[in-house]
Amino acid sequence: MTRFCVYIATSLDGFIARADGGLDWLSLVEAPGEDYGFHAFLEGVDTLVLGRATYDAVLGFGQWPYAGKRCVVLTHGALTSRHGEEAFSGTAEALAERLSTEGARRVYVDGGVVIGQFLDAGLVSELTLSVVPVLLGGGVRLFGSRERDVRLDLVGSAGFPSGLVQSEYRVRRA
Repeated sequence: MTRFCVYIATSLDGFIARADGGLDWLSLVEAPGEDYGFHAFLEGVDTLVLGRATYDAVLGFGQWPYAGKRCVVLTHGALTSRHGEEAFSGTAEALAERLSTEGARRVYVDGGVVIGQFLDAGLVSELTLSVVPVLLGGGVRLFGSRERDVRLDLVGSAGFPSGLVQSEYRVRRA
């Protein structure tokens, strides 16, 4: 069975990027040798599903952080693959079915709109949320309006010297 997982940072007021897509505020919690469990999480996934804006932001990081992983970009526009990425323009449900059929085991879902689509479709099984101690006051919201309630069970929570608080949840099945 394919599991769809979210691992994302957000400001305390619920934004994952500034209005212009800027992520500079994430540097507030950077600490030498501390990745808040991201690399361990990434090791446990075989496939990534990214929204187009998230994909474009990751391309700006310089080195491609997802080498060796299958990467699917949800987009309605043209995509020039630089690292073997594939474009997909259908629904979250259709992509989930395709990935399951093709043997994906654990899929990292990233990007505010894409996360919302997968949550609304009832596909997300786990969510790790890292809250950065900053109020941005505006930008790209992580959780906009949902089509339905999404109930979560807390698995664990940890605070870090940087002030970041990370909580892991399992999504309750209806």
